[in-house]
Amino acid sequence: MIQAYAAMEAGGQLKPFEYDPGPLKSDEVEIAVEYCGICHSDLSMLHNEWGNAKYPLVPGHEAVGKIVATGDAVARLKPGDRVGLGWFAASCLHCRSCLEGDHNLCTDNPAQTIVGRHGAFANRVRCQELWAVPVPDTLDAAKVGPLFCGGLTVFNPILQFDVKPTHSVGVIGVGGLGHLALQFLKAWGCHVTAFSSSGSKFEEARKLGAHSVVNSTDSRALKRAAGTLDFLLVTANVPLDWNAYLACLKPRGRMHFVGAVLEPIPVPAFALIGSQKSVSGSPLGSPRTAVRMLEFCALHNIAPVTETFPIEQVNEALAHLEAGKGRHRVVLEVGG
Repeated sequence: MIQAYAAMEAGGQLKPFEYDPGPLKSDEVEIAVEYCGICHSDLSMLHNEWGNAKYPLVPGHEAVGKIVATGDAVARLKPGDRVGLGWFAASCLHCRSCLEGDHNLCTDNPAQTIVGRHGAFANRVRCQELWAVPVPDTLDAAKVGPLFCGGLTVFNPILQFDVKPTHSVGVIGVGGLGHLALQFLKAWGCHVTAFSSSGSKFEEARKLGAHSVVNSTDSRALKRAAGTLDFLLVTANVPLDWNAYLACLKPRGRMHFVGAVLEPIPVPAFALIGSQKSVSGSPLGSPRTAVRMLEFCALHNIAPVTETFPIEQVNEALAHLEAGKGRHRVVLEVGG
């Protein structure tokens, strides 16, 4: 039996919950969870904001732990290996996207770790072997969990859209996603501009890698940034003056969304056509990209800024994050 914490209804408190996962599938591994990050997506699922939550719901999709069991067909991993697990727990392996290495874009019944499955706010979690990504020994297990969601979300577009060290890149938002994007882009060699509405984060943004900081509530400051950026990464999840940000792009520039802005994003066609600008978005990355991200973090000593709570205080940790007090990723210590 797996010991977990689950919500029994939308918006409910998490309570101790026990379930039988059944036989381990031939291509699955079972992970003894040591740490699990808490993401805003966990809060969205708990409140059923996206309409796809099922209860009892065990959240948790930023897990790190050691493998304790493997299915008969598992060949790459073995018990004792430390691995990480993010938003996806399985993919079909045979659709065109999977065959091209884009398993995160699987079109034939991909499995999400906490959608229709029980996640990693638990002593054990299972996933397809492919999605259990080995964690380098040089990375701190207590901090690496958030890289499998927040980190991968912002690292993936750097690769997908061929961001170059000679590019000037902006990051909107200095939070759970943005603070990692700043570190990645600085180490990538880019000139980095942070956009934030919080004056208290300006100095921190500079320490994390921003060469300059723009107060996003200052319309004059936004105008001064016009035409300066090759790439603009949106990590915020609230409506903003998108036309003002589009104006910050150079010709052929791209504004890319990884923050889940729920409202439609109005973009006038002529704002794109005249200077051949683009607007795009992406989910998390593939296992292949996750491996490259972890190697990059190990090489450049990149880690999320975290706060840690014991799993027994999961409801306090969730409330802390929901109140906007988390700096910048909240992690549960489970024990393994």
